[in-house]
Amino acid sequence: MRVGVRKLSWLVTTAALLCGCTGPGGRGPFSPPVHPMLDVTQAVRQTTVSALPRELDKRTAPPFVVEPGDVLLVQPADLDSPARLPGDQPVLPDGTIQLGRYGRPVVAGHTLEDIEAIVKAAVDAKTPNAGPINVRLMTRQSKVFYVLGEVNAPGAFTLSGRETALDAILLAGGLTDRASRHNIVLSRPTSPCSCRIVLPICYDEIVQLGDTSTNYQIAAGDRIFVASKKFCEDLPFGVGKKKNEPTCPCGGPQTPCPLPEEPCKAGACAPHPAQP
Repeated sequence: MRVGVRKLSWLVTTAALLCGCTGPGGRGPFSPPVHPMLDVTQAVRQTTVSALPRELDKRTAPPFVVEPGDVLLVQPADLDSPARLPGDQPVLPDGTIQLGRYGRPVVAGHTLEDIEAIVKAAVDAKTPNAGPINVRLMTRQSKVFYVLGEVNAPGAFTLSGRETALDAILLAGGLTDRASRHNIVLSRPTSPCSCRIVLPICYDEIVQLGDTSTNYQIAAGDRIFVASKKFCEDLPFGVGKKKNEPTCPCGGPQTPCPLPEEPCKAGACAPHPAQP
């Protein structure tokens, strides 16, 4: 009996070490996570926020604000306009575009509607009766989001405006074999002295149950971080679970939707008159 208790104690201790329950920074000495989740991240992580848009409640973004890296197409609206403007215009690091004889107006920080007025004023100063000016956005490199940690292709991705958290993870090549499916967060940028927006992403619930509670719509600047899985994460006992860990919606109770009524009730499925 004493040998059995000693063996069980040794197994529990070994599992705790492998899980990262001891050691500096919460890492285990045998299998340290490559991408550990910070304790402060766990502390500020919230539950779902109902006010934020998600998969079944997507919202349009505010007017696009041009920044360096974007490319504009600036041209007269009338084909017979006497104004001659260069073609595609990349927004330079100083926030300007090059319009040849019409100068280098600053367009960064302005919407497309504002830029049309700025360019028209520059054109009218040198070419009277040039007519209206059209400004189109050709590429939008300035609006990106980030997917980092245990994904197959981490990096920055151009935002199209329709992505959800699941889209972002798939664009990054999906989760690796070392990825923790219980420690995925979306962090939305805030000012240095402000509060922090850190939301859990319940990956299994999103892909297996169609639960959109945490499948948030991605905004420019969002960071999705996938932590590395600890050795004991999938074990049935809760070794390594920290006390006072904030409540997370992942793994919460799910309610099945009622089945739709069958179109053919008893006695209503008689053969078609044309059938024998």
